[in-house]
Amino acid sequence: MPKSFLTVKEVARLLGVTPLTVRNWDARGKLTAHRHPMNNYRLYKTADVENLLRELELSKVSTKIPSPELVKQAKPEPPKEIKLKIDIL
Repeated sequence: MPKSFLTVKEVARLLGVTPLTVRNWDARGKLTAHRHPMNNYRLYKTADVENLLRELELSKVSTKIPSPELVKQAKPEPPKEIKLKIDIL
């Protein structure tokens, strides 16, 4: 049976970040911590962690480096006088 809740350390290991990063995400609202009734430790719902993992994976895909063809298209043409100097050289 899968665990319903994960500790800070388990979340950090799953997401490949430090426990401090997990706590920072908690403070910023990216993850919602639930407190253990006996020791007040932070616990995170497995489903919430899985959703954040999907979100992180999607952000990696959308921030990939564009292809050289796209970069070439985005480069502005140099001014004509510079182009003439380059041609002379």
